[in-house]
Amino acid sequence: DEVHEAYLLLKDLEPTVPQEYILKGVVNAAIGQESGSRENLKVAQQYFQLVGGSASECDTIPGRQCMASCFFLLKQFDDVLLYLNSIKSYFYNDDTFNFNYAQAKAAVGDFKEAEEVFLLIQNEKIKNDYVYLSWLARCYIMNNNPRMAWELYLKMETSGEAFSLLQLIANDCYKMGQFYYASQAFDVLERLDPNPEYWEGKRGACVGMFQMVIAGKEPKETIGDIVMQLRSANNPQVEGILRIVTKYAKDNRIAI
Repeated sequence: DEVHEAYLLLKDLEPTVPQEYILKGVVNAAIGQESGSRENLKVAQQYFQLVGGSASECDTIPGRQCMASCFFLLKQFDDVLLYLNSIKSYFYNDDTFNFNYAQAKAAVGDFKEAEEVFLLIQNEKIKNDYVYLSWLARCYIMNNNPRMAWELYLKMETSGEAFSLLQLIANDCYKMGQFYYASQAFDVLERLDPNPEYWEGKRGACVGMFQMVIAGKEPKETIGDIVMQLRSANNPQVEGILRIVTKYAKDNRIAI
């Protein structure tokens, strides 16, 4: 692993110039994020702060990148953006810069610009990274485009990351009242794992979808999807909900 090799190479280096402090910071940050080591992340943050806060570097581009990295590790994203905005014009087509900038924008709730910047990224390694996929999916959902988030999931191979993305889509769509895609995601989750929480999520999403059909906010044909998803669940509560839904369909001459 290249990151681990770099860490071993720099382990005994006592930094004396800004570039060496930055190298130590970058490698510790990479190791910390890969292994979840708080100690490495703290060391990285301190190196970045030393460079970014020094009189000789505080107004240079590397110095400002260091301060942005320091605040990124501290999850203080308003401060991250303060520094990244000051050097943005120098990194117009830089995928790594855009990746960090878009994450910070999404973290402060500016999902519209975050989505635009994520979509500028060309690097395939970044575009296949779970951090990229999960943030982009969240941006799509928060920008009322849940279908695009669902398509991101459909393109993924079966894996733990695909399962995590499915959970994100299910929960975020539910919170946003996007019940059609919430129910789709909870339906798949329930098939993969019989956790009762997934049934509860699916039930809530199906009821939410039904209410939207009644309110005229979803097409009447959606009733068929609701019935199909409910019938796939092995739960005693299904029959009671199905009775109400099928009665409504019959009374309103909706084919199911």
